[in-house]
Amino acid sequence: MSHNYKRVSMKVYGKVQGVFFRASTQEKAEALGLTGFVRNEPDGTVYLEAEGDPETIKQLEAWAHRGPEHARVEKVEIKELSELAGFKKFEQRR
Repeated sequence: MSHNYKRVSMKVYGKVQGVFFRASTQEKAEALGLTGFVRNEPDGTVYLEAEGDPETIKQLEAWAHRGPEHARVEKVEIKELSELAGFKKFEQRR
C-alpha cells in the first residue's frame, strides 16, 4: 500500500437512490482500483468512503458529481479523513 494514499468521505445529495447509484459507484471505484464502501442513507443521500491514490480519488469525485445516467446530483460534500482504514475491496453496504 502506497504511503501517499488518502481516504475521503463523500455525501451525495439529489435524486441518488433507486437509480443504481451504489452499483455504479462500486463499478467505477473498482475500475479505478479504489477500496471502500458505498451505502444509502435514511435521509435519501448516498454516503461513500474511498481510499487510494489521490489522483484516482479525484476521478471518483468528478464522477460522483454526475453519477449514473438517471441520477440527478445536486451537491457532493467531500471530506478528507485523517486515517486510512485499510479497506480490502470496494463494497455496497445497506
